[in-house]
Amino acid sequence: MTESNIDECARILAAHPDYRLVQRYQRPERYASPPEDESTLRTGVYLDTETTGFDADTCQIIELAMVRFRFTTDGRIVDFAGDYDEFNDPGSPIPDDIVALTGITDDMVRGQMLDHNEISAFLDGVALVIAHNAAFDRRFVEAHLEGFESLAWACSAQQVPWREAGFESRKLEYVAYRQGFFYDGHRAINDCLAGLHMLAQPILNSTGFAHLLTNARSKGQRIYAERSPFETKDQLRLRGYRWNNGDNGHPKAWYIDVADDDAETELAWLRSEIFKRQVTLPTTAITPFNRFSQRI
Repeated sequence: MTESNIDECARILAAHPDYRLVQRYQRPERYASPPEDESTLRTGVYLDTETTGFDADTCQIIELAMVRFRFTTDGRIVDFAGDYDEFNDPGSPIPDDIVALTGITDDMVRGQMLDHNEISAFLDGVALVIAHNAAFDRRFVEAHLEGFESLAWACSAQQVPWREAGFESRKLEYVAYRQGFFYDGHRAINDCLAGLHMLAQPILNSTGFAHLLTNARSKGQRIYAERSPFETKDQLRLRGYRWNNGDNGHPKAWYIDVADDDAETELAWLRSEIFKRQVTLPTTAITPFNRFSQRI
C-alpha cells in the first residue's frame, strides 16, 4: 500500500464516527509563528528524568532529557530551541524493574556522566522548567545537579485542568492517546517531546500550555496543621491534607497547599473544625520558584 493510500484510509477512518484515529507523534518544525518583536519571547525547558528508584536522597539519575522551546507570555508555544539527552552511570547495577520499565541497561550508561557545565549552559536564559511530575523530577535534579533551585517550575500533570476538560487520567500516555497521537514512552527525550506536544493542543477554549502558565504564575500558602489532634487525621486526609514527617526541616504535621485567596478560609476551617480554638499555625509561602521542591 502506498503512502497516499494510507493517508486516504486514515482520512476516511478519522471522519467515521465509529473510529478514532491515533497517529505516531511527528515532531513539527514549529507550533506557531513568532511575533514581530522576538525579544518578547521567553525560553522554557520541558524536562524528564529516568532514575534507579523513587527516593531522590538514595537513588540516582540514569537519564536526563531536556527540550528547550520558545513561548509567548500569553501562553503560545512557538518553536524548539535545542535538545539535551544524556545517560548517567549510577555507580551500581540498575534494578531489573527499572531496566524493564525504561529499557536502559547497565551497558548503555557505563562510564557516562552528566556534564554540569553543559547543563548550566543549556539552562542559560530559561524562564520556566516543566515536568509531567514536577514533584518527582525537581527533587532529583535539585538533589544531584546545580542550577535548578533558582528556576521557576511548573507541572503539566497538576497545573492543567485535564479532568475539567474531560480527561479521566492525567498520565502522559493516556492524554496523548485522547489527543490523537502515540509515542515510544519511558525514554526521557520521548516523554519531553510528547509532553510539549500535549501542551500545545487546544483544551477549554485555550491550550494546555496557556492554562499551565496561568497556574504556574499563581502564589499560595502551605498551611501546617501542627499538633492537630490524632483523632482528626482522617478528617484532614479527606480534605486533601498530606503528612510531612519532619525530615525536611519543616513541621512534622499534616499540611495542605492553597491559593493565597483561600488561605484565611482554610485557617478558619482548621480553627473551627480541627482545633476547636484560636491557634496560630505555621505557613510557608509558595511561589513558582519553590513549588514542587523538597525545600518546602
